[in-house]
Amino acid sequence: MKVLVTGASGMLGGGVARALASRGDEVTVLQRRTSGLAQQIGVHEVLADVADADAVSRAVSGQEAVIHLAAKVNVTGAWPDYVRANVVGTRTIVEACVRHDVPRLVHTSSPSVAHAGASIVGEGAGPADPERARGSYARSKAISERIALAADARARRDGRGPAVTVVRPHLVWGPGDTQLVARVIRRAQAGRLPVIGSGAALVDTTYVDNAVDAFVAALDRCEQVRGEAFVVTNGEPRPVSEIFAAWARAGGADAEPRRIPTRLALVAGSAVDVLTAVRDRFGLGDDDDPPLTRFLVEQVTTAHWFDQRRTRDALGWTPRVSLDEGFARLAAAGG
Repeated sequence: MKVLVTGASGMLGGGVARALASRGDEVTVLQRRTSGLAQQIGVHEVLADVADADAVSRAVSGQEAVIHLAAKVNVTGAWPDYVRANVVGTRTIVEACVRHDVPRLVHTSSPSVAHAGASIVGEGAGPADPERARGSYARSKAISERIALAADARARRDGRGPAVTVVRPHLVWGPGDTQLVARVIRRAQAGRLPVIGSGAALVDTTYVDNAVDAFVAALDRCEQVRGEAFVVTNGEPRPVSEIFAAWARAGGADAEPRRIPTRLALVAGSAVDVLTAVRDRFGLGDDDDPPLTRFLVEQVTTAHWFDQRRTRDALGWTPRVSLDEGFARLAAAGG
């Protein structure tokens, strides 16, 4: 089919575009900077901001499906930037899909849209809750998920608009990952990778090839599972300290992590949040991410693992790369 993939300059978006092209789909990618995919695998590339309604409309026209992965993903940054990329961007995609009668839309969300700070232990995909979601990224993604699912409800009612399926991948990583793995390796090499609390909180993650497979499965079954959100993980929860250590070793860093009491880390993270907010508001300092925020402390000291039975049954999908095999692939690639 003819498929538009937004956010293909990222690891996951690029992987999805490659997988679709390799099976014979006619793929167009849209992102702000070139992905190199046009030269590598022959896809059509559109360079544009996902919030640019005219550019998005032109890219969506004639498509049979859209996989929307473009987003601002970070733990800091000004709220208006998240709104433009995640909220306005999603609304723009949805409106273009309705205007051009695109039958399928797979929207990327996050388990954080339903996380209010407490541990998640064996739960499924709870409803997105912008009021309780923690941090600008999670709140903006919760709003955008509601926009996407509201479009599905209108399409059912009016008979016009896309069938929408939401995929919430949790902590996607793999070779070439700049969001998670590279940061952990860099801080471990510098001796600045802390273990907060006991490091024993069980966390689900997702190896990138498995996440790619899940998106392809969601695209193929979009009309059968429309209106639902699915959390996607490897289904192998591990202690967060074990995961970080495996990533650090893959990058050749064996520095002994420093242990920081949880209460102290929360206080420090809250202080960093205030300072970062001031920096972002007034444009002071550099763009480096702080090593610690309250959101990060909450994430690494509370359990996050999910019931995957509904996801696997509905999408007809199971992970094909185990965590241990993923760690080995990461080490072979040098991080």
